[in-house]
Amino acid sequence: MSLQPFISLYRYAVEPIAPFTWFGTKVCSLDLVAVFRLCIALRQMREDLSFVRDACALLTIVFGGEAIIGPLLGILPSFVFSGVSPGLYIAAQAIVEYIPVLPSVSFGTELPLSIVDGFTRAMLLCSLIPPPVITHTSPIVASSPWALLLSSLVITNGGFFITNMFSFLEPTPLTLTTPDELKPYGWTTTDIWSAPLITGLYALLTHAQPFWAEFHTVISTALGGTGGKVGPMDPESARALCALILAVLFSTRTAKNFGLIWKKSVAEKIKIQ
Repeated sequence: MSLQPFISLYRYAVEPIAPFTWFGTKVCSLDLVAVFRLCIALRQMREDLSFVRDACALLTIVFGGEAIIGPLLGILPSFVFSGVSPGLYIAAQAIVEYIPVLPSVSFGTELPLSIVDGFTRAMLLCSLIPPPVITHTSPIVASSPWALLLSSLVITNGGFFITNMFSFLEPTPLTLTTPDELKPYGWTTTDIWSAPLITGLYALLTHAQPFWAEFHTVISTALGGTGGKVGPMDPESARALCALILAVLFSTRTAKNFGLIWKKSVAEKIKIQ
């Protein structure tokens, strides 16, 4: 299957758009889609609370993981030196709050959005997270595959972890509680394991670090290759492939959540209840 249509789609989606370009800010259509998708999803899953609390929850979800991993790696979080992204999220939330009625959550609406989620998440995992790590001023950090995978895991999931831990989305005062990720089988959540998996796959295909280039050669040899050095895939093709994989993963999750696959037997449901 040719990846060229998806590569072209990505190129178009990441082009800066007006009116943001008038002010020298690089906001693309894919950014707007991701912002409004998150704001709408959060409104659908929570009760109406104060705007300030909702904004804090939103910004914690988006930037919480970055705020955790940034100081550990000695990298300044993006929201510290630029207010464009925080302002964009707050503005989008204000717009979504004034929409009278939102579509109800259903399989018909969530399935196509799962495909969109795959492409927006691939942008984060392949284009936004790796560069600060692999271009780090410290050679130890820049060449560390563990630093890369850990950054992907924390940046993607850290914000939700903090939000759930402090009950931001619950209609109660903020209280410390056990996040869903730490509950039984919480680790099986697609968002948790897919983040390092996809970032690792992208690094493997593009040889983002020396470790991944060597690992790619080892895998090729184990699968019957000649044992010679394997060349890297170009970043755009690797990102498009990762987006397709994520779209499949998220679509599968949606089908599972709506009971279309892996249905539990009546006995198991009774036992769980």
